[in-house]
Amino acid sequence: MNDWLADFGMFLAQLLSLVVIIALAVALVARVRGEATERTRLRLDELNHTRDYRRRRLTLAASEPGARKRLIKGFRREDKARGKAGAKAADKSEDKEATRRRPIAWVIDFHGDIRASATGRLAEEVSALIDAADKGDEVIVRLESAGGLVHAYGLAAAELDRLREAGLKTTVCVDKVAASGGYLMACGADQVRAAPLAVVGSIGVVAQIPNIHRLLKRHDIDVEVLTAGRYKRTLTVLGENSEEGREKFIDDLESVHALFKQHVAERRPALDIETVATGETWYGREALKRGLVDALGTSEAYLVERMREARVIHLRLEPRRRFADRLGAAVSAGVERALEKGLEVLEQSPLRRR
Repeated sequence: MNDWLADFGMFLAQLLSLVVIIALAVALVARVRGEATERTRLRLDELNHTRDYRRRRLTLAASEPGARKRLIKGFRREDKARGKAGAKAADKSEDKEATRRRPIAWVIDFHGDIRASATGRLAEEVSALIDAADKGDEVIVRLESAGGLVHAYGLAAAELDRLREAGLKTTVCVDKVAASGGYLMACGADQVRAAPLAVVGSIGVVAQIPNIHRLLKRHDIDVEVLTAGRYKRTLTVLGENSEEGREKFIDDLESVHALFKQHVAERRPALDIETVATGETWYGREALKRGLVDALGTSEAYLVERMREARVIHLRLEPRRRFADRLGAAVSAGVERALEKGLEVLEQSPLRRR
């Protein structure tokens, strides 16, 4: 009993010493290295390889044990033949740096919130693609957004427009929703594909402003709204709204709606913009009938289709964590595992068994 307590006390002392040593090391390294020079890191995944790897795993899992060696040899022969074919294509090329073997379909993602917070990352990804992609390449954007602030989504749409202006074919895939600001972005693509029940459209503008002026008035609270400029403030939350201010606010909404319609009409000239710019949304099949999208299907189905002809590479910029952050996370995980081990020891102790 006493021996067990002594061992457990020694274990805790060693654990505490380890934590202190690692914490000092983290502080020292962070001080020497300072902040990371790059805020983000570029991650590339070739989806053809991922799909082929999974296919082989499933084929092996479904096969009889005696056939697995034969299958593995067949996979090795496939890899060898593929490598030879690539080498021959490279040898035939007069300029190995300038000639690309197969076209590439680059895949990027945009998941939008009300502020389109991912626009900064999208802009950097678009710049990287414009610098590296060839004219025959395609950019596939998996887009999901129900819209949000006008200026935020206006910027996001302008970033996607840069791909078209650079001569790159662009396809937007909508699996769930591309409405309002989301459709403002999507309509600039050469092709818009939507899942059968994806929500598309909402070409309209909405604003909702509460007003508690009457409540304040009942409690003898006055609110003065002072402005310089006739329309500096049209509607307010606290003050009394005038009919003139209300009409001006509605005029402003109509102006934004007109810009929205113009943006869509310029990028999809075959669309009957007055028919669809009512603020309504439609599911994928109905959106196809109205010309809002060009084809039905999920993004995964389209990627598999493109893999038959092209290399499909998923590109994303990820925040680069500092070395101290990564080490701290590793230390935290180590401490958790050590504590779990200590609890296991307690569970097996003589005290617990009694």
